Amino acid sequence: MREECLDAVVVGPGAGFHHLLGLRGNLTERLLCLVVTDDSEAIVVPRLQAPLYRHLRTETIVWDEHEEPTGLLCSFLRKHDVRSVGVNREFWAGFLIKMQEQAPKISFKAALSLELARMIKSPQEIEALTRASHRIDAVWSQFLKDNPVLTGKTELELRGAIGNLMQNAGFSPIAWIDIGAGENGASSLHHGSEYRLRPGDPVVCDFAGALDGWYADICRVASAGIPEQGYLDAYSVLLEAQEAAFQSIQPGVVASAPDEAARAILANAGFGDAFTHRVGHGIGLDAHEEPYLVKGSNLRLAVGMVMSAEPGIYLPGRWGMRVEDIVAQTTEGPLRLNRAPRAIAIQG
Repeated sequence: MREECLDAVVVGPGAGFHHLLGLRGNLTERLLCLVVTDDSEAIVVPRLQAPLYRHLRTETIVWDEHEEPTGLLCSFLRKHDVRSVGVNREFWAGFLIKMQEQAPKISFKAALSLELARMIKSPQEIEALTRASHRIDAVWSQFLKDNPVLTGKTELELRGAIGNLMQNAGFSPIAWIDIGAGENGASSLHHGSEYRLRPGDPVVCDFAGALDGWYADICRVASAGIPEQGYLDAYSVLLEAQEAAFQSIQPGVVASAPDEAARAILANAGFGDAFTHRVGHGIGLDAHEEPYLVKGSNLRLAVGMVMSAEPGIYLPGRWGMRVEDIVAQTTEGPLRLNRAPRAIAIQG
């Protein structure tokens, strides 16, 4: 707060809320937040959720359904002579707009340090992320065992199969399960459809979820039989690009370096325009958080950071591919937390 010249910070439900309180919080249309000033802190909570926070040693501002909770929050801020407030990225804009109207003399801005504070993981947190990564590897392995033949199955059937395995493995919540087969794989965020796999169709499988609060994320490619030679050739280039991104995750380098390393290899092979997203994102109590491995970032990577390395190639009207591992930055260099084979799983 001092570094950002803030008199108070308001933290809505999400990873930052979880990081500070050990509780993720219920993200609903009802205002729930932690507010911290120089000399006080309080939870603003709807009455029906108040029992969940009784154990906390902090002031509790409980509001009823007929009350305007942002007004109560603004009154608390004025009581403590607050002039500048930082809010976390998960704090809903609807609440923020009401506060700006109700307290025009208070300035509001993003509390950037809330994001940066979670970048460096402790050894215990990295252990938790490693367990989550190994568990999601096991989900992928079991999925392949349960589905030796993919031909004739729909994307939604495969999505359901992975979802069931994730639930059985203890992942909650499940962040996403993106399944793109054949031409649909050219959309990096294709969630699945009634498209039925044909012989030779590759299928991109990207899924993520939280295990005991810590997120795991993985992307692998399977195929309904052997895909066309052009796909196999491109996949070899993709693996080379992913390895280059992985090796570029070193202490002290800028966060843009892994993206640049992967992009250079893809561009040299003629796939520069086919890589349409950043090469990686941080992961922890949130599925996407700092650091972001993207062009233009001057953030320096440091020991304790955990992030993805996931270049892709997407050719509209033909197919797509992506390989993703979660990587921890250690004193010895990058360490892959995912152990699942990165080769295409030929299933028939």
